[in-house]
Amino acid sequence: MKVVFLSTFYPYRGGIAQFNALIYREIEKKYQVEAITFQRQYPAILFPGKTQLVSDADAADKIPSKRWLDSILPWTYVRTAQKIRQLQPNLIVTKYWMTFFAPSLGYVLGRQKKGTIRISILDNVIPHEKRFFDNWCNHYFLKRNDGFIVMSEKVLKDLLHYRPDAKYIHVPHPVYNQFGEKIAREESLKKLGIAQLSTKKILLFFGIIRDYKGLDLLLDAMALLTDEFHLIVAGEVYGSFQKYQACIDKHFLSDRVTLFTNYIDDAAVKDYFSAADVCILPYKSATQSGITSIANHFELPIIATNVGGLAETIEHQKTGLVIDTADVSLLAEAIQFYFLKQLKKQFEENIRVENSANSWSNFSDKLMAFYHELKKPST
Repeated sequence: MKVVFLSTFYPYRGGIAQFNALIYREIEKKYQVEAITFQRQYPAILFPGKTQLVSDADAADKIPSKRWLDSILPWTYVRTAQKIRQLQPNLIVTKYWMTFFAPSLGYVLGRQKKGTIRISILDNVIPHEKRFFDNWCNHYFLKRNDGFIVMSEKVLKDLLHYRPDAKYIHVPHPVYNQFGEKIAREESLKKLGIAQLSTKKILLFFGIIRDYKGLDLLLDAMALLTDEFHLIVAGEVYGSFQKYQACIDKHFLSDRVTLFTNYIDDAAVKDYFSAADVCILPYKSATQSGITSIANHFELPIIATNVGGLAETIEHQKTGLVIDTADVSLLAEAIQFYFLKQLKKQFEENIRVENSANSWSNFSDKLMAFYHELKKPST
C-alpha cells in the first residue's frame, strides 16, 4: 500500500510540521509513504513571523520530503497533481489548518485518479481571524476529500456546517513527545537566567502571541494577583507587542513578567514547561491547541478558558481548571484557587494516566483503519 502525505514538512518549522513528522514516522513503520511539501509555504509579505524555516538550534525531524507545491503559483498545482498521480497512491493524507491553502491543496486533491482515498486531518475549518474568502475556500477544499479526522467537537461542528454528509472520525490530539524529558525546576530556572524566581508561583503563557490567545487578559489578571505570582511569556510575536507592553506598563508588571518574545527552539521547550507551576491558556477563541499536548507531555496542569475545543482536552478539576468565559476576574480566581488547594501534584498524576491513551501510534492506527472503512464499497 502506498500513502502520500501532502502538507508542511521539514525544512519548515512550527507545530504543523512537527505534528506531520510524528504521524509520518508512524505510517512508515507499516506502509510505503511519500511526503510532499511546499517550495514556498507563505509569501514573505503574508508571514507575520521572522522565518518559516527551522534554525540550527531546532531538533527538527528531517523528513525526506519532495518540495513540489507553491501555495500561490497555480502551475505548480497542476504539476504536483500530475506527479502525485504518477505515484499511484492508495491514500492521500493532508493537514488543513488555514483557508489560505485551500486552492493549492484542493486542486491537487481534485485531480487524482478515481479510487484514491483522500483524508484530511482538520486543525481548523473556520479560522480564528476571518477573511472574505473563507467560505469559498472551505467549500472548495472540503468537497475534494473522502473523509476527515477531527480532534475537537468545535472543528466537527464547523465541518458539518459545510458538509453535513461528511464521513469522519474523532481522535484526540496526540501528546507531543519530541521535546525531551522534564528537568528539575531549579535547573530550568537557571538555564532561563531567572534562578532568583525559585520561590515564586510561576505561570506560563507559551506559544505564538496572537490577539485571540488572550495574553492581554492574563496580564490584566496578573494585576489582581499578589507579587508572589510571576508570569513567563514565551513565544514569537505575530504582529505588534505594543498593546501587551502597554498592559505591563499600566499595571507596573515589569518586575513580575519575564518575556522571551522570540521563536522557542525545540531544544529549549522543556526549560519553560519544567520551570512553570501551571500553564495558562486565556484564549478568547479556539478550536484546539497544540500547547495542551505539549503541557500534557510535561505533565503540567493547565488553566484555560472554555472556548472551542480546549475544554475537551482538559478535565475540569482533574487535569486542570476550565473557566466559563474569557474574563479577567474569573481567570485570577482560578489561578488563586489552583495554588490555594495545592492541585498540581494531583493533576500531574491524572495527566500521567491519560497520556498513555493519546499516542501517535494510536492516532496513526485509527487513521489507517478509517482508510480501510472508506475503501469498502458502499452497499
